[in-house]
Amino acid sequence: KTVVVLMNGRPIVEPMLYDQATSILNAWHLGSEAGHAIADVLSGSYNPSGKLPMTIPKQQGQIPIYYNQKNTGRPAPKDGNYDAVFWSHYIDGPNSPQFPFGYGLSYTQFEIGAPSLSKTSYTIGEPIKFSVEVKNSGNRFGEEVVQIYIRDHHASTVRPIKELKAFQKVGLAPGESKSLQFELGENELGFYGPKNEFVVESGTFTVFSGANSEEIQGVEF
Repeated sequence: KTVVVLMNGRPIVEPMLYDQATSILNAWHLGSEAGHAIADVLSGSYNPSGKLPMTIPKQQGQIPIYYNQKNTGRPAPKDGNYDAVFWSHYIDGPNSPQFPFGYGLSYTQFEIGAPSLSKTSYTIGEPIKFSVEVKNSGNRFGEEVVQIYIRDHHASTVRPIKELKAFQKVGLAPGESKSLQFELGENELGFYGPKNEFVVESGTFTVFSGANSEEIQGVEF
């Protein structure tokens, strides 16, 4: 078994390394105490909870790659049928990254449920309150960062397919569950339009919850 410690200042495109290593610790460029911190993680003295602040591409041809891209007129097929001609996909590789924004593992496992909304229709100015259930399904204490994303489906200006709007870090014992409370308001649902004015528009939204920008579950309101 091979454990790789990467010390770098930007995402490294190396699919063979990622596919063949047993595990990878991305240590970035740390300070004078880096050795002690890395040793604590590798030995299991500390259970890591870090999440990627960027997307790691699988191939150089995917660059630039980021989670909050805007939708296209020909989105990639959801069924993975990349033989289709008139779709937005690469000929010689997948659209998906090596690791998505917000990704990160620990020495335990977590189960994160979909957002639970009290209702599905709101008026402008009314906060969107909901809860997310998270459970430590592993066998040791750990901390998870539960991430909340939204999508505005019918704005007057094209919006990203998902945007990170909130997150909470929670520590749970083995088998323990907790309901996290979230609230989204006008600052999270609005955007700056072509005239550089902040606007909040009515329409259909989806709110997602999950452990990273790809492994998410959503509900509409």
